[in-house]
Amino acid sequence: MSYPDNTSTPDGAVPPTQAIIEAIASREGVDITDVEPPAYAPLFTVVDPEALDNLFTTAAGTASTAVVRLEYEGYEIIVRDGGDVEIRDLSSDDSINSPVGE
Repeated sequence: MSYPDNTSTPDGAVPPTQAIIEAIASREGVDITDVEPPAYAPLFTVVDPEALDNLFTTAAGTASTAVVRLEYEGYEIIVRDGGDVEIRDLSSDDSINSPVGE
């Protein structure tokens, strides 16, 4: 069983798209600059990066209640309010079939 990697930052300074790339790089053991074609599909093939980042950009003092779940490069990615990004291996027991809240 694998456990989710969490790449969130306390102040939410890292946009979700950057956090996704950082999480993939960390899990794969590569530098973030290596997470690019041809070795990796562009993130925009599974999600609109600008829309994803904008979804989690809120006015000061407000909280986003959005949760986005997507598959990318053999991983399940869950993005939550506050910029929290979890990455789970799709081949493990704790992936797609588990509820988002777990």
